[in-house]
Amino acid sequence: MLTYTPGSTLVHRLDPRTKLAVQFAFALVAFTASTAPQLIGLFVVGFGALRLAQLSVRAVLRAYWVVILILALGPVLAAVTLGPPWFRLEPALVSLRSVARIIPILFVSAAYIDTTPIRETRAAIQRTIPGRAGQLLGVGVALTFRYVPVLRADLRAVRDAVRARNGDTRSVWERSQRLTVLLVDRALRRSDQLAVALQARCFAWNPTLPRLHFSRLDIPVWLLSIAFVAVAVVDLLGL
Repeated sequence: MLTYTPGSTLVHRLDPRTKLAVQFAFALVAFTASTAPQLIGLFVVGFGALRLAQLSVRAVLRAYWVVILILALGPVLAAVTLGPPWFRLEPALVSLRSVARIIPILFVSAAYIDTTPIRETRAAIQRTIPGRAGQLLGVGVALTFRYVPVLRADLRAVRDAVRARNGDTRSVWERSQRLTVLLVDRALRRSDQLAVALQARCFAWNPTLPRLHFSRLDIPVWLLSIAFVAVAVVDLLGL
């Protein structure tokens, strides 16, 4: 699971609002890309983001392997038919082009997660979206980033405990039921602990968040974001 890693790379020094903007613009242009050169360009940008963040492709693939596996099943399912010829190549290629757009987006988002502290993400959201809506979204994103790794660790602990008690000798259905019940029980306990911790720390909707400021490094990234949006608009309008 990817988490924030302190560093001094170019991506670390960017303002989180700049990184959120370029992510949104890149996702927009990715979903409008349809030709092979455009897809190659998306992967170039994705690999470039990982390179600038000093994050290895292997680490990203390891973190998102479940998502990538599900995406890989798309072209296979699209190609299979219920009658002759049983396998059609054209639908598989169409599905493959759609799936290929997602991978570079994962690369860019991984670079963001690895280089941006959770508090800065919350600050960027709350200072961009005014009112209680921004506060609620900021808190939700912050809690998600903090507790998804915790829940994954709980899942591994429960799975190891079941195996230690010879639970792997049972059927897949019984093991799934047991894992689900234990994981839900732990998740509910975590939620109770979180509520108590928030009360103990006098949780506030509008806490003192870190200061954010743009620098000269943000200017070319904002220009790149504008270029991405322009390309996406041109593709959507067919100009």
